[in-house]
Amino acid sequence: MTDDLRTRLRDVRTEVGKAVVGQDGAVTGMIVALLARGHVLLEGVPGVAKTLLVRSLSAALQLDTKRVQFTPDLMPGDVTGSMIYEGSRGEFVFREGPVFTNILLADEINRTPPKTQSALLEAMEERQVSVDGASRRLPAPFLVAATQNPVEYEGTYTLPEAQLDRFLLKLVLDLPARDTEFEVLRRHAAGFDPRDLGGAGIRPVLSPGDLEAAQRAVVAVTASEDVLGYAVDLARATREAPSVGLGVSPRGAVALLSASKAWAWLQGFDSVTPDHVQEMALPVLRHRIQLRPEAELEGVSADAILRSVIAQVQVPI
Repeated sequence: MTDDLRTRLRDVRTEVGKAVVGQDGAVTGMIVALLARGHVLLEGVPGVAKTLLVRSLSAALQLDTKRVQFTPDLMPGDVTGSMIYEGSRGEFVFREGPVFTNILLADEINRTPPKTQSALLEAMEERQVSVDGASRRLPAPFLVAATQNPVEYEGTYTLPEAQLDRFLLKLVLDLPARDTEFEVLRRHAAGFDPRDLGGAGIRPVLSPGDLEAAQRAVVAVTASEDVLGYAVDLARATREAPSVGLGVSPRGAVALLSASKAWAWLQGFDSVTPDHVQEMALPVLRHRIQLRPEAELEGVSADAILRSVIAQVQVPI
């Protein structure tokens, strides 16, 4: 049963590939986040298929998805839902917002004020929203896939550290290579319509119940004390790096372990190895460190610092 779940989750990448070209790493990252019950921050310039990626993944997993375009005038109730007066009933009733879904695509999340951004915090952490004094559970599984544009910062609001810390992974979608971009145009020339996923041939290969079973299997993956110590040492090393003003918190170390367990299970392992931790370190930790201003001016990147940390921290044998 477990091997069958792994095989079908790998098939998800094939199905998504029928619509999205050249973003295999992002697809795998989304699957890891779902298995670890985490959320994903997608960063990339417009036009690299961030929205299409989420829609295609939802179709392959038979999950409901909704999209919210975050704008400066978006209100918290536009995301979570609000109480509406129904004249026919003579009372206020709760109307669910788009957050009541399996995968919420929060498009350009950094273009809305912190008040609205914070409306997602409870949903992301507690899997519920509180409106008018009542808490309402969100569907399971639940994942927030938020996008942000690495350019055009005018009119944007930097995500607070508390919210960044709620994202399990930050995935960077780069511009494609020439061959990949050629394949995109070839498909469009042949009649591909990104609004018609059925026409692209995407078929569901996993049900929500199967995904829940896979999530339970991930929880059962073990990690030795040496591996736990290695994850802790990586997190602590980021706090001591000279270019870092704020390093990875203990929550970040827990996130690294969760993602590593999901990746280990997906690769067919029953326990986490240091290799799994290393492979997950960049997507899990890159948004959890804050660079010193002088390092930013010099063009130092979070990924470069993390690679240096990984090279310096002793790996348990």
